[in-house]
Amino acid sequence: MHLNKRTKVLISGVLILSFIAIALPAFAEQGSVIEKMGKKLGRGLVNVVTGWIELPKNIYDTSVETNNPLLGITYGTLKGVGMTVVRTGAGAYDVVTFLFPVPSDYKPILEPEFVFEEK
Repeated sequence: MHLNKRTKVLISGVLILSFIAIALPAFAEQGSVIEKMGKKLGRGLVNVVTGWIELPKNIYDTSVETNNPLLGITYGTLKGVGMTVVRTGAGAYDVVTFLFPVPSDYKPILEPEFVFEEK
């Protein structure tokens, strides 16, 4: 399998950021800036990778909440597409800005923090 240079750089970058996200908390004191930065980077990577799960999740949730599968397929799909973009974008933002305390004190910009958590 032959990968082009751009793909190799992308894979290398993701691997390096993943190792940093895993290693930073190990060197940090509880509640330190380094730990918060590592958590923000990890949260960003997780949300970039799992953002697409918002689509089937919103279809299912809308179908169950309304007890109407047709509404789940239509409105849930639209809501899921929107939330996929939002969650993936928020993850990318966290990855790019993990060194900076924005929003204040490295707080998440989305609630719930991860796609798997309940509101």
